[in-house]
Amino acid sequence: MGVREGFEELYGSVPEGVWAAPGRVNLIGEYTDFNEGFVMPLALPHTAVAAVSRRDDGVLRLHSADIEGPVVELHVDALEPLTNTSWAAYPAGVVWALREAGHLTVTGADVHLASTVPTGAGLSSSAALEVVTALALNDLYELGLTRPRLARLAQRAENDFVGVPCGIMDQTASACCTEGHALHLDCRDLSIRQVPFDLAAQGLALLVVDTRVKHALGDGAYAERRAGCEEGARQLGVSHLRDVAYEGLSDALDRLTDERVRRYVRHVVSDDHRVEQVIGLLDAGDVRGIGPVLTAGHASLRDDLRISCPELDLVVAAANSAGAVGARMTGGGFGGSAVVLVESADVDTVTKAVTEAFAAAGFTAPRVFPGVPSGGARRLS
Repeated sequence: MGVREGFEELYGSVPEGVWAAPGRVNLIGEYTDFNEGFVMPLALPHTAVAAVSRRDDGVLRLHSADIEGPVVELHVDALEPLTNTSWAAYPAGVVWALREAGHLTVTGADVHLASTVPTGAGLSSSAALEVVTALALNDLYELGLTRPRLARLAQRAENDFVGVPCGIMDQTASACCTEGHALHLDCRDLSIRQVPFDLAAQGLALLVVDTRVKHALGDGAYAERRAGCEEGARQLGVSHLRDVAYEGLSDALDRLTDERVRRYVRHVVSDDHRVEQVIGLLDAGDVRGIGPVLTAGHASLRDDLRISCPELDLVVAAANSAGAVGARMTGGGFGGSAVVLVESADVDTVTKAVTEAFAAAGFTAPRVFPGVPSGGARRLS
């Protein structure tokens, strides 16, 4: 049953419209966003889809086709941050953020959601829920908000209402990506550039490998590494590590006494440089040339930031041994997904090699699917 039909069955009326917003995968630039650096995500074909109608009585009704349970009924005037720990907090947080921003004409909604974005894989399933809700309400209530503004409001929903300290990348990718492109996002001024990334025309494909694991070690790792980066910036006398020039990295590292902080700084500054390398290669039409940059990025995440895990390392090693152009883990680490750049003719060979390597290691079988650079959030009907 589609979301439109599901909406009609739930609420007894036809929705005013249907919207979609994608998940994302990050091609390069990890743990750089909160350092005001650069990231380069692309939208996936997988989307959260929402059928929505307005209400004028202050009631917000939410339902997910993917999660068993009744319709969640809330009141827009009673929405309080950090009080809801269910999936419903993500769309509810968007309503709260819109109203907190002064958009009091948002007086309620009936929402029915379904998503094909894999959850727990580090592919921003939560950002897709937020952005699809934000876009639907922006259209229905004629708020006139730009895509970047919707992304910032969706981020505020996740930061302040849900309580997850994510950066701006996920929501911006979901809201702003365009088909056939990767998105270069400057996390300092939030400027964006669409970088052509037509893999099929080059005889290439990007595979996303969901390891299906999430190690508990990652629970406090993000905050610890963020604090380490902030300490590094403080010791180097800059506001953020974005301000440490790659050409001066060696001198900067010599000034740091803590080995852990030194590793974090080296990763962030070098990963910002890797984003710039990838853009230069893509602008020059050398898509294959980014492969070694991806693999170097994985080594940095593994050895300097130390957020990889055996499953992610095995994806990269097995894929590269089977002829991949390059590979790296993506996202927050300790599980989740990796990206693998391959020749189109080698997709089956590389997929088989990774799957067999997981079986030999006794790991849960991974999920492998194409990472086709896709369009951002949009109205379907």
